[in-house]
Amino acid sequence: MSAAHELATVRDWLRYAVSRFNAAGLAFGHGTDSAYDEAAYLVLHALHLPLDRLDPFLDATLTSGERGDLEALLARRVDERIPAAYLTHEAWLGPFRFYVDERVIVPRSFIAELLPDGLLPFVPDADAVRSALDLCTGSGCLAILLADAYPHAEVDAVDLSSDALAVAQRNVSEYGLAHRINLIRSDLYTNLVDKNYDLIISNPPYVTAVAMDALPAEYRHEPKLALAGGDDGLDAVRVIVREAPRFLNPGGVLVVEVGHGRDAVEAAFPRLAVTWVETASSTDAVFVVTREQLVEGR
Repeated sequence: MSAAHELATVRDWLRYAVSRFNAAGLAFGHGTDSAYDEAAYLVLHALHLPLDRLDPFLDATLTSGERGDLEALLARRVDERIPAAYLTHEAWLGPFRFYVDERVIVPRSFIAELLPDGLLPFVPDADAVRSALDLCTGSGCLAILLADAYPHAEVDAVDLSSDALAVAQRNVSEYGLAHRINLIRSDLYTNLVDKNYDLIISNPPYVTAVAMDALPAEYRHEPKLALAGGDDGLDAVRVIVREAPRFLNPGGVLVVEVGHGRDAVEAAFPRLAVTWVETASSTDAVFVVTREQLVEGR
């Protein structure tokens, strides 16, 4: 007999999902950090309930159709190890919702935590930012956050993957930002002829070769192109840093996310005076450097 015949309420299904996720040893990190949080998200999403209001519905009884749909959704999460965001086709960065599928990595970025404050104090005047670049845009999530944080900026969003840019186009259109965000297919700066920016941000591929080999099954659903950063994780970062002065205006700022790559960055650029920025969930995942520091650190 399937679980659908034995579980009646939202509370029952939440408990069941947590137990199944823990027993299966699922890996999290695509928007949630625990079996409970992911179970609550999937239950609420499947039942078309507000994602921030679980308690009022805990004792509500599911219909037979709802039970069948929810059981099938949870089974796919467990049996196929598909990240929840790919099952629901949505991911959240703060209050911003994005469409996602397996053409892009699931949005998650330490830079996203910094943009609501306009990267203060490194970018002191948000209104003065007239041009910005998001390298390795993927789903377009950071480009959209850039457009929100810098209301006078025209934003270029670059990715090598045509598939990723198709997803980004959908998100840009849904936010009504096609007039401000330009989607460009390019291998980093290659196709950015005669472009200059006040701000460049990038959440590039930075997973090391060793870490790629050890990725849990959930992460193997994501495009390898968007994750693999070479032996030390810095294949793309080296190009981003080396070429940035050509594309930054005087006083311009480069912001790069490198995950756990601080030691590798400091070894690769020993003369570069970067600032490591603390976020709510990290202390050394993002560095900031000005155009002038980039030139001096060569």
